[in-house]
Amino acid sequence: MLALTAASPIHRGVLADVDCRWNVISGSVDCRTREERGLEPLKDNKFVIPKSRYDSIDSYLSPEGDMYNDVPILYDEQIYKRLRDANIDHLLAQHIAHLFIRDTVSLFSEKVHQEPTDSDHFENIQSTNWQTMRFKVPPPNSPIGWRVEFRPCEVQITDFENAAFVVFVVLLTRVILSYKLNLLIPISKVDENMAKAQKRSAVREEVFWFRKDITTNGQQNCSKLEDQYGAMTINQIINGKDDVFPGLIPLINSYLSAMDVDADTHCSIQQYLKLIQRRASGQLLTTASWIRQFVRQHPSYKQDSIVNEEINYDLLKTIDGIQSGAVPCPELIGPSLVSKTQETIPTAMQKGH
Repeated sequence: MLALTAASPIHRGVLADVDCRWNVISGSVDCRTREERGLEPLKDNKFVIPKSRYDSIDSYLSPEGDMYNDVPILYDEQIYKRLRDANIDHLLAQHIAHLFIRDTVSLFSEKVHQEPTDSDHFENIQSTNWQTMRFKVPPPNSPIGWRVEFRPCEVQITDFENAAFVVFVVLLTRVILSYKLNLLIPISKVDENMAKAQKRSAVREEVFWFRKDITTNGQQNCSKLEDQYGAMTINQIINGKDDVFPGLIPLINSYLSAMDVDADTHCSIQQYLKLIQRRASGQLLTTASWIRQFVRQHPSYKQDSIVNEEINYDLLKTIDGIQSGAVPCPELIGPSLVSKTQETIPTAMQKGH
């Protein structure tokens, strides 16, 4: 998803050799001391921490995912013991104790002293560990339930593109639950994928670790761990390949065919899915590739990586025109942006949710 939504090839006025902002933000908020980075022996700090507080997830929380937690996770043992004594399961206790290896980066003076039933101190730590996924527990005295944030995607130029990726993620969660799919791979391979996804033109040029047999959720799998996943292109993952992998969007279409979806909504969903299919196949450019192409073709560009004020102004004017519909951009978003979706949600979809 990071490779598909790549949209950040320019940083501080320079055309960079990366397409995403993930590692840039990760470095900008990395508050680890020299001791915590392992550059000096531990003296004033407790842990050598391998990652920034803005990075990919460190562990799976489900029992099925435990066997794929192949990277040792660092956690505060006292906090872990306290949680286990309160009957919190091992994986969740480990995750929470892992969050608390870091100090908070902000604190409001009026919230220093709290009632034991308040959760602001927890949320302060929780909300400043920025990972690719965030598991959110229900806040006290609130009807809000259990939530998971999906965080790797980069923002796109148009509402249409942003809607497409939101709809894709939501539909994929429905497919995973309905078909009981298993997409888990070892955490170490997730880390490798994150590094690859940020490279220039990763969506077309890189291969990523992905699970081959996705129908073994909750079942005992006798195959070796390394036989359960393989290297695939984004095109194969999204659109499928005969006798290798069915493809995520064909699975979504299979799910939709069994749902009672009105024609207009189905039309809009198909436009969203086609955008993602074409991005995955290379028919359409990613936002990062389009921005890079715009800069390189600008008359003022001197092939020196510098994005001067004139280029920047023209880029922003063009982006504004694309968003408003005044400037067509078929190489980025395809031929059509017209949605036929009604404001009301079909009854069948409401029940499915």
